[in-house]
Amino acid sequence: MRRSLAHLGLVAAAVVALDRWAKHWATAELALRPPVRLIGDYVRLNYARNSGVAFGIGHGTGFPYYVFSLVAIAVILWMFVSGRVGPGGGRRFALGLLLGSAVGNLVDRVASGEVVDFIEVGVPQWHWPIFNVADAAITVGILLLLLGWWRAPASSAPPVVSPDEPPRTAGS
Repeated sequence: MRRSLAHLGLVAAAVVALDRWAKHWATAELALRPPVRLIGDYVRLNYARNSGVAFGIGHGTGFPYYVFSLVAIAVILWMFVSGRVGPGGGRRFALGLLLGSAVGNLVDRVASGEVVDFIEVGVPQWHWPIFNVADAAITVGILLLLLGWWRAPASSAPPVVSPDEPPRTAGS
């Protein structure tokens, strides 16, 4: 279990560090400036502050969205401590991404009541809502968990043998 918790902590710390650095950079370099085009209108850096949750839902309502981060952190830690994560580094990695994301956005919410968003992608007529590194890690973490859920674990049960089939012996 220590190894699992260390793995969780390492992935989460990496997400938090990258997220904090990116938000600091975005605040210093992008605030009060027009969007910066990286790939035409398809990928832009566009500074925004969001007091809501994903996609700006609930923006300006004053709801304490940091509660969601605290619940996510508690659930992920409980899953690890109680042994409910199961085998496989993929699940641990996915939950590490989710934990780091929750902590990264929690730091912003506690400090200012908002999160810093700055990545915008889309086509000229339609753009995905602006997001940040923690939001990207949440998306990847959820996708990895879903993929892991749908993958059937390898069965350790012996193969089913038909009663009409004669038993096999070595060399046959």
